[in-house]
Amino acid sequence: MLGIKPARGDLVAGLSVAGLMLPEAVAYAGIAGLPPARALLAAVAGSFVYALAGRSRFAIVSPTSSSAAILAAALAVVPGGLVAKGALATVAVAMTGALFLIAGALRLGGLTGFIARPVLRGFAFGLAIMIILRQLPVLAGVRVPAPDIFRLAWELIATLPAWQWPSVATGLVALTALLALRRLPAIPGAFLVLALGIAASAALDLPGHGVATVGAIDVHPSLPTLPALSAATLSRLGQIAVPLVLILFAESWGTIRALALRHGDRLAPDRELTAFGLANLAAALVQGMPVGAGFSAGSASEAAGARSRATALVAAIGLGLLVALATPLIARLPQPVLAAVVIAALTHALDPAPLRRLWTLGRDQYVALGAAAGVLIFGVLNGMLIAILLSIAALVRKLATPQLVELGRLDDGHSFVDVARHSAAARIPGVAIWRPAEPLFFANAERVLASIEGKLRDDPRPRALVLSLEESFDIDSTALDALLEFAARIGQLGIRLQLARVHDHVRDLLGRAGADALVAASSYSVDDAIAAIGRSA
Repeated sequence: MLGIKPARGDLVAGLSVAGLMLPEAVAYAGIAGLPPARALLAAVAGSFVYALAGRSRFAIVSPTSSSAAILAAALAVVPGGLVAKGALATVAVAMTGALFLIAGALRLGGLTGFIARPVLRGFAFGLAIMIILRQLPVLAGVRVPAPDIFRLAWELIATLPAWQWPSVATGLVALTALLALRRLPAIPGAFLVLALGIAASAALDLPGHGVATVGAIDVHPSLPTLPALSAATLSRLGQIAVPLVLILFAESWGTIRALALRHGDRLAPDRELTAFGLANLAAALVQGMPVGAGFSAGSASEAAGARSRATALVAAIGLGLLVALATPLIARLPQPVLAAVVIAALTHALDPAPLRRLWTLGRDQYVALGAAAGVLIFGVLNGMLIAILLSIAALVRKLATPQLVELGRLDDGHSFVDVARHSAAARIPGVAIWRPAEPLFFANAERVLASIEGKLRDDPRPRALVLSLEESFDIDSTALDALLEFAARIGQLGIRLQLARVHDHVRDLLGRAGADALVAASSYSVDDAIAAIGRSA
């Protein structure tokens, strides 16, 4: 299939995902204030093109809730009717695609290295909760225009008397069926439930009982026509495109990376940037909405057993056939069924096991919780940025306050280890051996070296100090100056300084700084440093 070899199960997985893409597209078009056809065509084009250009086997590239919300906020202040706003939306999507391609060409994908795995796990957990909560008003058959999930929850409780209980019942039956059908992986559960929902809507006259339906969808694909835009309008659209790129990549990378980690898959960030750019250009070509790898669709692809990118191709083709042949039937589809499909796709993402593991390890649990809380409180983009800042802050704090390790000889051999952890390690008489557990750099060098100096001033004072720099592959100018000043102070105390495990980069820097005495007092191992001290005794 266009160079992609379908794996067993991709057909069923693709049809299941197509059943989810349909309700999501309709819902996200409503968020953006655009016709559903724009989201549906964007989903078909985006998913198809990404399958050819991207690398994630789980990614389903289609409109997302976050990008739809940004687009809605931007178009709300644009004068003109729906046609004018639609044309501007197309230009904004094209700009978004172009910015992705530029980022890929500049190889900016390496910036994803600043997003730690605990951040991704917390991000995925918080995003799943947020999307599920936003589906509850649809399930209840009430309109709750709340800007954040906390006010949404409050308004949802406040509107309890207005809940449409036939709508709630319809959604719960659909959700139960979807969860039950998971035990039958050979059956495309979402697709089947959508078909049954349409049949039930007609047979039981669900609209007559207050259950909202999708309504008529007018789909007429055509090439976009570019409107005449002023420089001010183009500038405003550019201001829309930048946050769209950020939000789409934050959500998309968080999704595909989290799924890849669970299955040991490898991704190339620069290629993903390019693939998202091509997908958005394809979406603009069909006058669609911004597209990215949404978390619910990606999770549904994983849960349905996707084995290759053929799943995305099958999903795109399946959705295209639905749009082309079944729009009169889709109009009868109950909206609570759509909400149930989205909720069911995300239930397995609420598994707290990855977060519990971090608590067991005692590492990065607060960063993961910060990522989850950030998404829930501040939204997807701000939440991801906050989580990244937390991750960087945790790293800087660790580097700025490194642990000092005192070394001793192990079993009269050539190995030197932490004397606090190895009872067989013996101190060398008259020689102190210290190793900073983190690299020396501008934020910690003076503090670390002052701490070692304080220990040397205690009685009995050693005649020599071995400073192991094995963690410092290179040092900056601040750390260099601190090391030179430290060496001078140690000399004034009558203590000989010998550097051990000195990397060549550090030796070269010491040489350029004119510290020839320190270069001469540098050894490649602690054992060599001890031997050098013994020869000069």
